[in-house]
Amino acid sequence: MIAGRYALGRELGRGGMGAVWLGTDEVLGRPVALKKIALVHDPAHARAEREARLAARVSHPHVVGVYDLVTDGADQWLVMEYVAGTTLSARIAAQGPLSPDELAPILKQIADALAAAHDAGVVHRDVKPSNILIDEIGTAKLSDFGIARSDDADATMTQSGFLTGSPSYIAPEVAHGKPTTPASDVWSLGATAYSALAGRPPYEVGENVVSTLFQIVHEDPPRTERAGRLAPLIAGMMTKDPEQRWTLDQVRRFLDGRPVIAWEQTRTMPRIVAPAPARPPERRPRWLWAAGALAAAAAVLGGILLHGGGDDGDANAASGRASTSTGASTGATPAGATTPSPTASASASDAAMQERIRAFVTTYLQTASSDPPRGFAMLTPDYQRRSGGLAGYLRFWGKVRKIHDVTDVQPSLDPLGVSYRYSYTLRGDGKRTENVQLRLVDDGGRLRIAAS
Repeated sequence: MIAGRYALGRELGRGGMGAVWLGTDEVLGRPVALKKIALVHDPAHARAEREARLAARVSHPHVVGVYDLVTDGADQWLVMEYVAGTTLSARIAAQGPLSPDELAPILKQIADALAAAHDAGVVHRDVKPSNILIDEIGTAKLSDFGIARSDDADATMTQSGFLTGSPSYIAPEVAHGKPTTPASDVWSLGATAYSALAGRPPYEVGENVVSTLFQIVHEDPPRTERAGRLAPLIAGMMTKDPEQRWTLDQVRRFLDGRPVIAWEQTRTMPRIVAPAPARPPERRPRWLWAAGALAAAAAVLGGILLHGGGDDGDANAASGRASTSTGASTGATPAGATTPSPTASASASDAAMQERIRAFVTTYLQTASSDPPRGFAMLTPDYQRRSGGLAGYLRFWGKVRKIHDVTDVQPSLDPLGVSYRYSYTLRGDGKRTENVQLRLVDDGGRLRIAAS
C-alpha cells in the first residue's frame, strides 16, 4: 500500500528513470498508474511537487489526468490516470508509418489538448509520439504535462542549465537556448506528425547531441512525401521562425477542414490554405495492438518525467455479456532477405489478433465499469438493442463498483471471440467471480461485442 490508499499491482514498464506500476485506488475503486518520482529529501522534490500541481490544472478529455502526489516514507509517488491502450510510438513501430487519414484525428485530439493546456497557462515542453496514448476505441490522450526531470538522459542543456524536451522534437528556438513557449509545442506536434507519417523521427539523435541541435537551428526542416493532404499542416507547424509558425488555432481550423489564413515567409502577404477533404476510411484493421495495458504504461514511463497516461428478462444482454458458464508497407523484398512463408505470416497475424483481443478485454472491462455509456458504445448496434438500450445496460454496469482481476483470457479466432474469468464488486451485493464468453466482430478495425 502506498500512502495507505493505493495498492501496488503488477509492474507495467521500466526505463532509465524507474518503474511504472498498475495500482488500485482503494478509496474510489479505480485503476491508476503510479510512479516513484523523487525522494522527499532530494532537491528534485520541491520541483516535482510544484510541477505536479501545474499539471493537475489541465483538465481535458484528451489529457492524461494527474490524480495525486503522495508521500510514503522517504518516497514521493505520482498518481495518474491509467489508460489501457498503446502509445503512438509503439503503434508506429508495430504497424509502420500512418496514412494522413489515420493520423489526422489523432492530431486533432492532441491539438485540442494542447489548446486547453495553453489556456490554463501550461506549456507541455515534451510533445512526442511516446507521450501520446491511444486506447482501443481510438481516443488519444497527451501525457506528462510539465512533469520534467532536468537530469533525465532524454534532455539537453539550455540557457538556465537545461533544455526541456527530447532532442528530435524540440523547436529551433529552444535548441538555440530560448525558453519554451506555446509556439514550441506547435513545432513539437509537427515533428510528431512528421514521425508518424515518415515512420522515423525528423532528426536522428546519435552520440553527438550538439550536432543534432545544430541541424535543428541551421538547416531547413525535413519534409516527407507521405504527408499527402497534411503537407501544408506539417509545413505550417514546422516553420523555424516561431512568429511565422502556425498557431494552434490555425492547426485546429485546418484539421476541422476549414480554410486557414497564413502568412508567407516574408510576413508581407497573407494566403489562404484550403484543406483537402479526407478520403473515406478503409474498412480494414488499422493497427496492431502490441500489448494493450503494458504499452500504455510505457507512455507514462517514457515521459514521466521527461523534460528534455436488456431488458430484465435477459440478464446477460443487460450486462453486455454474451453468456456465462458455470465452471507493414508493401514493397519489393530487399536483396538477401527471406520472404516469410504463408504459414509464418499467418501465424504472426494470428498472434497479433490474439494480443489485440486480450487488450480489448482489459479496455472493455475498465471502460464499462468506470464509464458505462462508453462501454455500451463498444457493443454492436444489434447487441445494444438486445441489451435493452443504455438503460438496460446500466442495470448491471451501473452497479459495478470495482473490477478486481481478469484471468484465463482465451482468445478465439474462428469464430472471433474470447473467454475469460473476472471478479468484481457489485453495489449492495458484494464480490462476485464469473466465467464469461463473448462473441466479437471486427467493425472496420474496431472490435465490438456481438449478440450470441
